[in-house]
Formats: sequence, C-alpha cells, structure tokens
Amino acid sequence: MNIHQISTEHLSVERIEEIINGGYKLSLSDDAKARIIKCREYLDQKIATSEHPVYGVTTGFGSLCKISISEDQLSQLQINLMMSHACGIGDRVRNEIVKMMLLLKIQSLSYGFSGCKLDTIERLIEFFNNDIYPIVYQQGSVGASGDLVPLAHLCLPLAGLGEVEYQGKTMTGEEITKQMGWTPIKLGSKEGLALLNGTQNMSAHAVWSLINAKRLIGWGDTIAAMSLEAYDGRIEPFTLAVHTVRPHKGQIDTANRMRQLLEGSELIRQRKVNVQDPYSFRCIPQVHGAVKDTFEYVKSVIDTEINSATDNPTVCPDEDLIISAGNFHGEPIALPMDFLCIALNELGSISERRTYKLVSGTRDLPSFLVAKPGVNSGFMIPQYTAAAIASQSKTLCMPSSADTIPTSQGQEDHVSMGANAATKLVKVVENTERILAIELFNAAQALDFRRPLKSSKTIEDVHAAFRKVVPFIENDVVMYPYIAKAVDFLHDNKA
Repeated sequence: MNIHQISTEHLSVERIEEIINGGYKLSLSDDAKARIIKCREYLDQKIATSEHPVYGVTTGFGSLCKISISEDQLSQLQINLMMSHACGIGDRVRNEIVKMMLLLKIQSLSYGFSGCKLDTIERLIEFFNNDIYPIVYQQGSVGASGDLVPLAHLCLPLAGLGEVEYQGKTMTGEEITKQMGWTPIKLGSKEGLALLNGTQNMSAHAVWSLINAKRLIGWGDTIAAMSLEAYDGRIEPFTLAVHTVRPHKGQIDTANRMRQLLEGSELIRQRKVNVQDPYSFRCIPQVHGAVKDTFEYVKSVIDTEINSATDNPTVCPDEDLIISAGNFHGEPIALPMDFLCIALNELGSISERRTYKLVSGTRDLPSFLVAKPGVNSGFMIPQYTAAAIASQSKTLCMPSSADTIPTSQGQEDHVSMGANAATKLVKVVENTERILAIELFNAAQALDFRRPLKSSKTIEDVHAAFRKVVPFIENDVVMYPYIAKAVDFLHDNKA
C-alpha cells in the first residue's frame, strides 16, 4: 500500500496526480502532529486568558464580528457556522476533485497555523483513505472568505451532517458515521472557521485542470502534426532559426517538438505545391507556445497556493499572535485561472480551424473527407460540433475575476469570484479535449487519403493506435459514437 505522509515537504501538482491516481493513503508525520497540537494548545490557552475578543473564535462571523460569544457557546458557534454556510446548489463537484479538496485541506491545516484539533484532521484523513466523498456543489462560493459554501459541504459529514458518496451510494453524514463506527467530531473553538475558510475548492479545481491541461497540450502538438501531414503542410515554419529571433520558451519548445514529431516523414519531405500554409498550421509554435507559457505561469502560482495556510484568523504560536487578515481571498489564483481558461480556449480554437481546413475540399483532399461526397456528407457535421464547442468556450472566457459583488452586509466588500473561474475552467478543459478529439478524428481520416506515402513513425504509431478504436469512414454512418471514442482515446492515453 502506498502511503503519502503529510509534512512540510513541498506538495507539487505532479505529486498530487501521483497520490490520486496511485491510490495512496495519507498519514500525518510526527512533526505535523506536533505542530497541530502546539497550535491548538496555544489557542486554548489564549482563549482562557485573553481579555479581548478574537475574531471567529470568541465572536460572530463576517459583519457579526462585533458580537461576543460566551465560552459555553463556542462549540455551538462552530457547528452553526458549518450548517448555515452549506448553501451549495447546482451540479455536483466530481469525486476526483472532491478528493483533491480533502488532500489540500488536510495539507493546509497541518502547518499548525489554523488551530484545528488533531482528531478533526485525522477524521478528514479517514474520509480520504476510505474513498468517502462528501457531496459538494459547484455553485455558491464567491471566492472571498475562501470557499465557504463548498467547504461547508465538504466538512459537514465530520459532524455527522450533510451527505457523502461511499461505494457508489449516497448516504447521510449520520449514516456513514455509524457505518464506519465513528463518533461525530465535536468541533472546538475556531475549528469551523478553519475548515470553511480557505481556497481548497478553487485550488482543487485548478490542480485538476492543470493535470488535464498538460495532457491536452501534449496532444495538441501531436494532433496538429498529423493534421499538417494530412493537409500537405510545410516544415519550414518550424525551423529553429525562425524562433531564435523571437525566443519565447513555449514557442521554441513547440517548434522543436513539431520537428521531432515529423522526423522521418515521407509526406513532409515531398515537393510542396503551396508556398504558404494558413495561420492555423503555420503559427502552431506561436499559439501552442503561448499556451504552454501560460500553463507554466499558472502552475507556478497554484504551486504556491497549495503549500499555504489560507484560513483566517492566522494563529502564530511562536510570535504569540492571532491575526485576522485576508489569506482566504481567492484573487491570487482567480486571475491565473481565468488566464488558463483563455489559453486553453485558444488551443481549442486553433484546433477547430485546422479541422475546418481538412474538410474544405482543398489540397487534393475530397470534400468532407469521403471518397463520394454528395450522397455522403462525411465529416461535414463533426466540424459543426467543434465550432459549437469552440464558441461556447469563447463565451466562458469572460474573466470571473473581473467581477465582484459585496456580501455580508458590505463587510466582504470585494470578492474574487474565483470559484466561478475554477468551475468554468474545468468546463473549458473538457471542451478543449472534445475539440482536439474531433480534429484527431478528421486528421486520421485525411491522412488515409495520402497513402501510400507515410508520415513519421511517431505519427503513424498514433494513427495505428487510433484506428484500433475508430475505423476509416467509407460511407455515412452514425458519427457520435466515434467522436466519443476519440475523446476516450485522448483521455486514456498520453501524447
């Protein structure tokens, strides 16, 4: 059994992918336990001796921060917070992202700046290790005091409330607590706030998106290379000398990769009739390269976020400080998520344009990629589908982070809307995968019309693997199952 120990060790996006896909279990390191206990003991001592109210610990929340809470009501204050904030609605957050939310919440609380009790964090670990997925909804967070609404749904089952999915069945928090032989967690002072404040919902969506974006960016180059071959395109735009005079890293990397993908191709070496290719082919290094540079920037920001304590107030035992500030605010990751959304839209947009060129009946390719067009519509409508999806992605590129609506009677007067940036980013990732799958569907068909000439070994291997699940289309057939198989092919394989 693979074990990942929660500690101060840097948690990368790649490590999260390994933990989730590898079925890892979690445990707390001894130093993490010591930090958690030290912070909790300090907080309890501070509450017992302080003459001044501490926000969210001995006071109400948000605009109710001026109302002091008596000692005998501190625990009820925290459970009331979780119940009142569980106002999510809409589609469910997928289980894979919920599991990342659990991991990131555990990591953040383990630093010892949040004041959570050890048993609370250990129960979160039990949820993770037993594949118990709290039911979380996509809508409700404005990404300001962190992800209050989705994190309330994530953490309600700790107290035997809310709902979970376990072994494919929906159960109440009370039912799963009894089935596992647990006692509901009794929240201490500040714990509800520690659980609900934070950016783990936004961050988990971002991590999922980065993991999948990396795979799609790789496929983008490979599929583009196949399309270039099928379109009888030119290799010259990928010459290194062109890109050293405009040395953006992603651009150079893409030009290099395109040359590698096409190395040894008969098609690319044949005499070309056309002097120039359309931008969707000729500018692959510039467009795909910009997407890669954006990806790397966004990844660096998310990397910082997932290794941070993001709840409020921040409890610093060594400095003898409990400070109410704003580490929960989603702005630092809302802006980059909007940026990645735009970049992935461009990866899909240029892909759809290449598909359009392949079905346009030029460069000795038959109209709509069938031998007998007219009686057959061939690949006419898959391009419509790609265009529709590309258009939807463009509408999703309006930056969520450009909006703010005041909440909590104006106390929370500037919010990030980062949760909306996160959920629409996931949608654009899905859309981009579908557009690329449609391009592959078309490119593989078009390449078959170039026989007997062959492409490179790399491209021919991809083509052969794809042909095992999607055949050459001779005459009109029902197309949607093959589009779905093309999507699965991209999802199940790396370029």
